[in-house]
Amino acid sequence: MLNALMKIFGKKEPSGKVARDRLKVVLIHDRASVSPEVMEHLRRDILDVVGRYLDINPEEMDISLANDEDSVALVANIPVTNLRHGGKR
Repeated sequence: MLNALMKIFGKKEPSGKVARDRLKVVLIHDRASVSPEVMEHLRRDILDVVGRYLDINPEEMDISLANDEDSVALVANIPVTNLRHGGKR
């Protein structure tokens, strides 16, 4: 949500920081040995499951792997537009 507010109010990150963050993501993906195809399949599966219970904005969804010393974590930022009552579509 904070990212969405930052976009609305125009606060931009310096291009060097953006490039550094992107490089970190690339390095983490390499270390985790996860291909872009696997990440895309994972993204679609997460969209499918989460979409059963919540209305989400898939265009603004961000999924990445984060490296924390000896482990890798899956980080998902999924904007929710509405809660569903009843579970399935």
